[in-house]
Amino acid sequence: MIEFIDDHRESYGVEPICRVLPITPSTYYEHKARNAQSDRAPPRIQRDRWLTAEIQRVWDENFGVYGIRKVWRQLHREAIPAARCTVERLMRRMGLQGVVRGKPVRTTVPDPNKASPADLVRRQFQPTQPNALWVSDFTYVATWQGFIYVAFVIDAFARRIIGWRVSRSPRTDMVLDALEQALHKRPQRPDRDLIHHSDSNTERCQVFRG
Repeated sequence: MIEFIDDHRESYGVEPICRVLPITPSTYYEHKARNAQSDRAPPRIQRDRWLTAEIQRVWDENFGVYGIRKVWRQLHREAIPAARCTVERLMRRMGLQGVVRGKPVRTTVPDPNKASPADLVRRQFQPTQPNALWVSDFTYVATWQGFIYVAFVIDAFARRIIGWRVSRSPRTDMVLDALEQALHKRPQRPDRDLIHHSDSNTERCQVFRG
């Protein structure tokens, strides 16, 4: 809204624009004054600016490997009081994150020689009845004893899991077992048109009619 007034103030004036928009001229002028004079900003904004600089310093001094928790603890070691949620909010705004140990896990390895099936859903996940659209996914959970892989099938109408499997290895039969469980739980009649939709890591859709 402020940017809109800045773009059109020369043609229409600030007051006429403010009479149309839900903003008073005094609010606009106060905002501009705060941008020109940092000491006029509210206390929270001033503290965020100061804390942002401290977070950036701690992150840079530790070679950009510290995450939210370590940055927060380092600030407290330096007697800089800050809530963990505040550090998280500011680091997200700044685009800072820590280094994650271990190699990234790939849950899907696409076959470059196999054509991707047509997308019959096109991001429309609001079926009008049960068993019209099933959505499946495949993910993993890190534990102290290694990764646990989870496959599940959801009825998009009720947002309910109707088939799932858990395994210590990302095997294809685990995903198929989750689908078999869903078909066993909800047998389909030959005259029904069911779409089973899943996304791969390459953003290509795998869709099957049954």
